[in-house]
Amino acid sequence: MTGAQVDALIRIMPPSHGADEEVDWDAAEAQLGTRLPADYRAFMAVYGGGSIGGQLSILLPLPVDSVWSGGTIAGETPNLRHYWEEEGRPAGTELGADAVMAWGVGSSNPDLLGWLMTGSDPDQWPVVVWRRHVSWGDPSLALFDCGMVEFVRRLSLADFDQCPLSDVSLWGRIEPFVHWREQDRRFLAGLDPITGESDPTSDMFKGWDRP
Repeated sequence: MTGAQVDALIRIMPPSHGADEEVDWDAAEAQLGTRLPADYRAFMAVYGGGSIGGQLSILLPLPVDSVWSGGTIAGETPNLRHYWEEEGRPAGTELGADAVMAWGVGSSNPDLLGWLMTGSDPDQWPVVVWRRHVSWGDPSLALFDCGMVEFVRRLSLADFDQCPLSDVSLWGRIEPFVHWREQDRRFLAGLDPITGESDPTSDMFKGWDRP
């Protein structure tokens, strides 16, 4: 099933600028204290960490030395847990904040995306989204009964009843994925990290050192 999900995503979002992250999964899962869903692991093997259209960053399982990596699961999970605790969990859910873990960040609002760890099988975890901007009366937190890869595919095809994010930039739009290493290369070459086009602001960063 996992292979089929990734294959379905590849058909609409080719990994032209993706790269196998070559993750040490034993180390990553030891750090996070849990196994990770197979579809996320497969995504990392095909696409890696990076950004979809500059609007959704897929978080890395371990830190890297990068300008544009978009962050890590461990780095963003405390933020998602804060909103789960402060803004109220979705109706019908009794699990506490320690049951959510982040896998993505919206680049413009930003929204936070993650998993609700409902049991010992990570392949059964639904996606949880914290939306920064919602219509009056709508909940900030929402659950979606699908995995991370299927969520990205359905978002791109507008295959939910309504846009699951508070930003509609990726709703029903097929945007390219760009790996963090390619974003680094473009930035250091004076190009826009997402589009690869000439960046008129690049002169501002001449002499700027990477961390």
